[in-house]
Amino acid sequence: MSTQVCIIGAGPSGLLLGQLLHDIGIETLILERSSLDHVLSRVRAGVLEQGTVKLLEAAGAGGRMHAEGLPHDGFAITCENDTHRIDLAKLTGGKSVMVYGQTEVTRDLVERRKDTGGISHYEVEDVQLHDFDGDKPHVTCRIDGEDVRINCRFIAGCDGFHGASRRSVPEDSIRTFEKVYPFGWLGILADVPPVSHELIYASHSRGFALCSMRSNTRSRYYIQCNAGDSIEAWSDDQFWAELRRRLPPETAETMITGPSFEKSIAPLRSFVAEPMHFGSLFLVGDAAHIVPPTGAKGLNLAASDVHYLFEGLRGHFLERDTDLLDAYSSLALSRVWKAVRFSWWMTTMLHRFPEQAPFEARILETELAYTLDSEAMKTALAENYIGLPY
Repeated sequence: MSTQVCIIGAGPSGLLLGQLLHDIGIETLILERSSLDHVLSRVRAGVLEQGTVKLLEAAGAGGRMHAEGLPHDGFAITCENDTHRIDLAKLTGGKSVMVYGQTEVTRDLVERRKDTGGISHYEVEDVQLHDFDGDKPHVTCRIDGEDVRINCRFIAGCDGFHGASRRSVPEDSIRTFEKVYPFGWLGILADVPPVSHELIYASHSRGFALCSMRSNTRSRYYIQCNAGDSIEAWSDDQFWAELRRRLPPETAETMITGPSFEKSIAPLRSFVAEPMHFGSLFLVGDAAHIVPPTGAKGLNLAASDVHYLFEGLRGHFLERDTDLLDAYSSLALSRVWKAVRFSWWMTTMLHRFPEQAPFEARILETELAYTLDSEAMKTALAENYIGLPY
């Protein structure tokens, strides 16, 4: 087999990159180790920056998002019993975010690729990357039990934190930065109306909480939990009771509860790999960086990587200009580190850390109070939340 760009991973970043390239006549082949059903069952983030929305529109995959997604021009931060609204539209000149689940984004991109004749292979085994630092890059794997070699010009590693792409890079050629947070997020999905029409980020002495939604009838709620907690230790009743404790009374009283149909605990970490470009191999999204979900940047950072790589590949193939492709890593990492900083800042400010010294606790309380009292700080918060420009 041969293709111009071999894309490893059929998550949102791989599918989005593949569609944008396919639509301008650049050949792509997508390889995914999981089944399509598994890919479409992953429950992930649901807040899309304006840049991500525009990329989905450009890929022809924005129709259902605009029909079913929920535009939000603000969100709330609660401190014990006080509520403060961050007016995104007012603070950023009319900009907003779109609440639309990552599972739905993936489904839309899968359908778009199918409708336009793009080729994706699922349940691919033993994916290995070869000679990406030489002049004959290729990928070997097993498709439907048959050993296959795929010759290509470039490889896009969109296969996540545990994928083959980053692991293929020699250790002495890559530098990693990591921070592991001493807590996790216990999250549930339930078919109940959201407690608020906008997201609520709750800072409380018992720990952080987040009230989000996937639609007007489906809610996504989280509470900060201990790093070693198990899902089995938390019944639905215990979850709802703890969530209510961390919200202002007037909000807690209006919350409608019900049985969860999905429950999980997500560890929180910050991770960055540098560089993101090795010869003919380009790392994209979670293959190169992870952020805590506090600032809703994971999927959106993957989308901005796709933007930079797509522009570079378009320049290379259609304009014989390699400047943007050569600059991919520096352009992507500049934006990545700003988002990593923002996610770290929100996480640190809104959560309670175990064994936190009294001085540090007071500093973080003051940081949050200052942020909510200062127009300049709220503007910076809003600008980062809706997404910095590409």
